[in-house]
Formats: sequence, structure tokens, C-alpha cells
Amino acid sequence: MDIPGKNMELQGFVQMKDRDFDKLSEFIYSKYGIKIPIAKKILLETRLQKRLRALGINCFKEYLNKVIHDKEEEETRRMIEQVSTNTTDFFRERDHFEFLKKEILPKWKEREQMKIWSAATSSGEEAYSIAITIQEFNSLKNIVIPYEITATDISEKILKQGASGTYSYDRVSALPHEILKKYFLKSHDKKYVKVVKEIRNKITFARHNLMDQIYPKGKRFDIIFCRNVLIYFDRETQRKVITKLYERLEPGGYLFLGHSESIFGMNLPLIQKAHTTYQKSI
Repeated sequence: MDIPGKNMELQGFVQMKDRDFDKLSEFIYSKYGIKIPIAKKILLETRLQKRLRALGINCFKEYLNKVIHDKEEEETRRMIEQVSTNTTDFFRERDHFEFLKKEILPKWKEREQMKIWSAATSSGEEAYSIAITIQEFNSLKNIVIPYEITATDISEKILKQGASGTYSYDRVSALPHEILKKYFLKSHDKKYVKVVKEIRNKITFARHNLMDQIYPKGKRFDIIFCRNVLIYFDRETQRKVITKLYERLEPGGYLFLGHSESIFGMNLPLIQKAHTTYQKSI
């Protein structure tokens, strides 16, 4: 990223002092577990310009004070929407969906409800990919495995996009024609697609912060996908999050992590079944 220059300053670009960066990055870490090194100062500074302009604030010290004392957490949530990265695709890390199709679903009891949690769903592509995998399996085997998917993220804005099931066509253009035909409706101008209602009705979108002390209350899951978010946490925070995810798994349930994530060195009774794919001991 280019360093903002004088032209940006003339247009109202607000620079962040090192001490304000330290306080803000520490707040983000304590609240969301996201570690932002000093090397990302310019990135953080740039991403938050929109919020400063919207609030009519011209220094980060004032903005920091507002965020820290934000009892309703309205601005805190808007801030994290600017800071967090939402990068995903349909069937990202495809081997996980192949494992679901070939190893988990064939052993599942027909007509027994499967409870799934997409714990860092971003704009919903992961949750819909899971649903399509199960739908395709049911159709191929001519059976019924009922399922429900809880899809969560810290960004309410990105969750709304996921709940709508609407995506630009380029987001799905690489999918097989038959999958597009069965599970997506094209807009009249063919620039957008919308996931069919049958699939959308299987998924509940809700806000959840992985740093929360309490995870979905009273609910356990047969499968948890928590992929490509732990890389933003330090090792101790990763351990705490994975421990809480483990507690929300049913005995024999499966946990999927991102390909660059692992549970190495964590003392948890999870058995590795495939690359970044783990099963809870029964």
C-alpha cells in the first residue's frame, strides 16, 4: 500500500500517532483477538478514515476515546467492519467439502438432523457451499439427511450480504454449470445471482465474536467450520478459541480449520483425520 502523501493530507487525511496506534491496536486485540503489528499502522490508519469523516472527528485520540467508551458498541462494531478482512470464495479449500461428501455424509444416519456451524462465515459463501454439498449428496443417494447451519461473523454488514444470498456473477462463474443451474437464480441483466430459497432457509445468520466468553448457548454441533480466521490471532488466543470450539462439538463431531492453521502443541483430544480436519473423541 502506498504511504498517504501531501495530497491526501490536503483532502482531510488524518494521521495516527504511534501512541494512539498502540492503544487502538491493544483495544482491538483485547476485544476481538486480532493482533495488528506496527507494520500495519498505515493500513489501519487508512481504513478508519471513513469513520472519522462520518463522525466529524479530526484526530485519532478523540476517535479512540469514543470507541473505548462506546457502551452500546455501535461505533465499535462499525470500526471492526472497516478493520477486519473478509476474503472468501465458494468451495474454498475444496478438499474439506470432499471429506464431508466422502467420509462424513455416507456414515450419517438418514433423517437424523445434522447441526453445522460456520463460525467465521464472512459473506456466506462457506455456509452455502456446505449446504450445496449436502443437497448434492442427498440427491445423488436419493436419501434425506436434514440439516441446519448456523453462520456467524463479527461484521453485521457482511452478514446481511450473506443472508441475502446475492452475489455478483463473477463470484460464482467458476462453479460447474449444473450447480449454477440448480442452486442460483440469475438477475435479468445476468450480473448477479441469488441462492435459491430452499438453501437460504437452511441457514441462520447471526453475529458472534469468537472472543466472547460464551459460545452459542446450550447448543452443540456435529460439524464446525472455523477457517482462515485463527491466522489473525496469536497462539494463546488460538488455543482459547479452539478450546471453546471443542466444547461446542458433539462427541465424534468434526472441526475444520484453514489450511494454514493447526492445533499442534494444544492438549486437546482431537484426532486428525485429514489435512486440518479433526474429530472429537467419542
